[in-house]
Amino acid sequence: MHESSRRRFLKTTAAVPLVAVSAHAQPARARQDAESSVTQYVDPFIGTSGTGHVAPGATVPFGMVFPGPDNADRGWSYSAGYQHGNPRILGFSNTRQSGAGIPELGDVLLQPRSGTGWTARTQDFSARKSDEHARPGWYSVRLNELGVRVELTATPKVALQRYHLDRPGRVQVLIDLQHGLNFAEQPAVTAAQVTDRPDGLQGTLHRKNWVERQVSFIVQFSHPVLAREVLPAKPGEKGPRMLLTFDLGRDRILDARVALSTVDEAGALANLQTAAGLHFESARVAADEAWNALLGRIRINADTRTKRLFYSALYRTLQHPSEIADADGRVRGPRGEILQAPNGQYYSTLSLWDTFRASHPLFTLIVPERVPGFVNTMLAHHRQMGWLPLWTAWGRETYCMIGNPALPVIADALVKGFAADGAIDARAALTAMIETSTRDRHDAPEWAQQGWRVLDRYGYLPFDVQKGESVSKTAELGYGDAAVAQVARLLDQPEIAQRFSTRSRSWLRLFDDQTRTLRGKDSQGQWRTPFDPVMATSPLKNPGDYTEANAWQYTGTPALHDALGFRDRLGGPQALERWLDRFFSLPVPNPDKHLGQEALIGQYAHGNEPSHHITWLYALTGAPHKGQALRRRIVRRFYGTGPAGLVGNDDVGQMSAWLVFAMLGFYPAEPFSGQYTLGQPMLESARIQLPGGRVLQIAGQGRNASFNGERIASHQIAHALLVRGGVLRFN
Repeated sequence: MHESSRRRFLKTTAAVPLVAVSAHAQPARARQDAESSVTQYVDPFIGTSGTGHVAPGATVPFGMVFPGPDNADRGWSYSAGYQHGNPRILGFSNTRQSGAGIPELGDVLLQPRSGTGWTARTQDFSARKSDEHARPGWYSVRLNELGVRVELTATPKVALQRYHLDRPGRVQVLIDLQHGLNFAEQPAVTAAQVTDRPDGLQGTLHRKNWVERQVSFIVQFSHPVLAREVLPAKPGEKGPRMLLTFDLGRDRILDARVALSTVDEAGALANLQTAAGLHFESARVAADEAWNALLGRIRINADTRTKRLFYSALYRTLQHPSEIADADGRVRGPRGEILQAPNGQYYSTLSLWDTFRASHPLFTLIVPERVPGFVNTMLAHHRQMGWLPLWTAWGRETYCMIGNPALPVIADALVKGFAADGAIDARAALTAMIETSTRDRHDAPEWAQQGWRVLDRYGYLPFDVQKGESVSKTAELGYGDAAVAQVARLLDQPEIAQRFSTRSRSWLRLFDDQTRTLRGKDSQGQWRTPFDPVMATSPLKNPGDYTEANAWQYTGTPALHDALGFRDRLGGPQALERWLDRFFSLPVPNPDKHLGQEALIGQYAHGNEPSHHITWLYALTGAPHKGQALRRRIVRRFYGTGPAGLVGNDDVGQMSAWLVFAMLGFYPAEPFSGQYTLGQPMLESARIQLPGGRVLQIAGQGRNASFNGERIASHQIAHALLVRGGVLRFN
């Protein structure tokens, strides 16, 4: 690029974001010794093959944009747009949900090439990849057929793409606005308005896939557009595809910036301005700095392979939720109405059914400054929707999964004191939790939870009244009720606490002493017959009483909120041990990954979340070492350092958060209790940086735990104790 062109490109937007360094300053961390960098241990390709659904593109922690390569635009295997074994790349879109189980986003795909070989008759713009690399905040790949090497990086609100062309002169870029990551066959774009800019284009798309959403965008190039050609549309398509031609003169680099907004094009422009004056390389270094600072809050001593496993998992956990509010704080909420984000922060890609279990408890330790923003986003969602979120994409409600998983996330934050300084309105939170647990949802889809009358009438969900998933929904609504009760007790509301505590024990009505599992029951109180407790069901395949699981796998769900009550119902510590021994040895016949039967040890399915806390229940027996042995086995079998290193969908970081906790030696087995269940570390030592300069050190790998020299008699340790700082030693 000629220096005059570069200056014009960098002056078109205004202020440098906080994550970035000055375009003219020597980045401080670039001079740091390699030993101080933890990003060197992160492999973004782990989980990109098979069912992990991980994306290897470029993003910053909790970033709005996530530019990356797309191999395909539809299908469950391409939920993040990418499979490592697919050799061809369609182009590079700028938003995605890494580790999710349903395709969505994938907005504004760009594909560059040297020369002007594409025409309106070209049908295939894809190219074979080679020399592919990635690290946190950066991705690079060579497309030999197109004569280009592509680099990607990002700031919190702007995707940066850089094209290194084989030869100077004229080049082309395909801009595909029809493209998206879709699970449906029909075209996802329902309307589009696009305006040319001298240096690119801008516009607004309306899309309907998993959710209905609006995407406003600006694409800005470092050189003026020489020529444009709109390509012929395929039947039903509303989103245009176009070829842009540029003349680079003697230069061989073309830069592109993409900014998006949920609100309007003015919002996209304001987001673009946050990266003004920022060179690509400075943005890349700044992204690495941001990741290094955040990942470096945990420093571990371990062999290199273990460091790769640990930091790659921590990296995946901290990619989402995505902060999608515009620079001015505006955002479209769950009904598509514009709202002002609380404190300018609004998060999406809230995969709460997955992440309430370990990801959000990990956030309270590692990124406590983000926790009020997560909770206040949920409360803003409630104000517009009437109930708290289930699973959101681009700010819109998907109604995905069951239960009310926002409730344990909010309860966890309040129990751990995040409302103490007014950062969260605890009473407003309790009101939202109660309304979510009592208010009918008349405009919810038929397959989603619409009301409470059946549960209140019968004390459980009968399978002949509830349309599918009756046992799973009864069990999962229980932890939501227990979360409401926990917050009510915290706020000195005993009557509310008693009401919801009573309803949280609905699972007891479905406990079958004969099979020792939770079993479907009809409205007359009769057990489902015939009944096979190892047969898995799912609403999309083999519908029945369970959600992507079987009776054995859902029977442990009540232990998420009442582990001692679960133990006692089984008959005490020895009975629980026998139940767990049976659980981890009874095989699953004909396992099906689409029914959650993946990464199996007996009935334990590590590839799906309902099992994640169950090894930790051995801590309530006389044989906690059995749980530790199983966790080591899980790590050996189901976590690796290659593209196939995740057996099961990462579920937006939950699988990864499990690994982080397991290696540290404790786990939020009862996620909103304010306690962690103790195990044994799988690291030589660890050091966690806490707010206020406090440090939590973890040392030893034995079974007997002490904190600051005092033996811990219980199987748990309080979050409040850990965050004071000190030494957690396993002797």
